Amino acid sequence: MGSRRSSTDEKPLIPAESIERCILLIRGHKVMLDRDLAKLYGVTTFNLNKAVTRNLDRFPEDFMFQLDLQELRNLIFQFGISSWGGTRKPPRVFTEQGVAMLSSVLRSKRAAQVNIEIMRAFVKLRELIASNKELAKRLDELEKKYDSQFKKVFDAIRELMTPPPSPTHRIGFRAR
Repeated sequence: MGSRRSSTDEKPLIPAESIERCILLIRGHKVMLDRDLAKLYGVTTFNLNKAVTRNLDRFPEDFMFQLDLQELRNLIFQFGISSWGGTRKPPRVFTEQGVAMLSSVLRSKRAAQVNIEIMRAFVKLRELIASNKELAKRLDELEKKYDSQFKKVFDAIRELMTPPPSPTHRIGFRAR
């Protein structure tokens, strides 16, 4: 009976950083481009899209959508000179759910392994965003707390800076 290695012992097929760099924010969704997914899965972009086209009923718009021309221009501008190899139509992008659905469409061992790594990257990204929101909330609370404390300090300084009121009677000797 052989022992199964735990997922923490195994070296990932693809480094998490490589996957994280491929996750983009488009139309308010965290997505991955078809060409990046194809590279990760070890297939051509053409074959990936062909498999998706055969199974379009599995990819509603919240799983996958095609970029419009302006989004494509912005993307090319963001990444510099076109490395698209002269694509004839804007690329498809896949949300986290769409990426999960790809494993059922591609059905290879590598696709399943790559999907596990991609899902972990999406989860890590969600955790990072959540921790940043928590940090921002705590920072706001600290700011409010210290603003009131600093107000007291500034009020005390202003009080020290104000000259005392002039006396109503004179002190000292009077010359006659």
